[in-house]
Amino acid sequence: MGIFSKFLSKIKVSDVLHKPDLDDVLSELIAADLGAELAGTIIEETRKVKSQTPEEALQTILLAHLSKKSRGVQIQPGLTTVMIVGVNGTGKTTTVAKLAHKFSPEGLVVLAAADTFRAAAVEQLQTWGKRIGLEVISGKENSDPASVAFDAIEKSRDLSASFLFIDTAGRLHNKSDLMNELGKIKRVIEKVSPVSEVLLVIDATTGQNGLQQAKIFAQAVNVTGIVLTKLDGSARGGIALAIEDSLDIPIKFVGTGESIDDLAQFEPLQYVKGLIS
Repeated sequence: MGIFSKFLSKIKVSDVLHKPDLDDVLSELIAADLGAELAGTIIEETRKVKSQTPEEALQTILLAHLSKKSRGVQIQPGLTTVMIVGVNGTGKTTTVAKLAHKFSPEGLVVLAAADTFRAAAVEQLQTWGKRIGLEVISGKENSDPASVAFDAIEKSRDLSASFLFIDTAGRLHNKSDLMNELGKIKRVIEKVSPVSEVLLVIDATTGQNGLQQAKIFAQAVNVTGIVLTKLDGSARGGIALAIEDSLDIPIKFVGTGESIDDLAQFEPLQYVKGLIS
C-alpha cells in the first residue's frame, strides 16, 4: 500500500508544512479512501508531534484512530453462530467458506446457504462445502432465508457442531427489503440460539462506498466485525482506517486472494506499517 510515502517525503522532524504542501498531501490521503475529515485530522496531528521521526509520529497517530475492540471471534459454549452479511460482489460467499475452513480445526463446522434469492450463491457454497468436506444446509430457491437459518441451527445441534456460519442475501428489491430480511433472520436465530457475531464483508477496492455500506448494515443488524476482502495490492487500503475511525467496528479478517487459505487475522501494527512503508 504505502499510501503515506509521498506525505513523509515532504516533512522532516522540525518542519512546518506550508499550505500548498498541505493541500497536496490532503488530496493524496483523500484519494487513498480516508475521507476528507479524517485525512485533515491526521495531517494536523502529525505536524504537532515534534519528539518523534515523521514515521514514528504517523504510526502512533494511525494506531490511535483504529478500534481498540477485540479482533477475535466471540466463541460461545456449545454452538458459535456467525452471520455473514454484505452486498453482492464483495466475495461474501467465498469468505463464508474461508472462515469455515479456518475454524474447522477447532471443531465441527456447518454452513447455511441462506442467500436463497440467488441460486448461484447456494450452488457456490455447496461446491465449497464439498471441496472442504463440510455440510451445507440449504432450502429451495426463493425459500424463506430465516427458515434455512433456523433449520441450520437445528442440524448443527443434532451434529453437536461447534460453529455455524450463515451466508445471507446481499441484494433484494431495495435496500429496505434487504435490511428487513437480515433483521428477521437475526431475530429468528436468537429465539433459539444467540448470534455470536455479525461479520460484514466489504470489498477494499470500493473506497468510501465501503464506509457507507458499513454504516447502513451496522444500523440494521448491529455488525460486530468486518472482513475486508481484495486487500491484495490493488486497493489503497485507507478504507480500513476510515471505517474503524468512524464506526469503531473492528476489522477482524482480511482476504488477500482467491485461495481457501487466503484469509488472515487483521493485524493493526502490520497494517499501519504497510500504509507508511
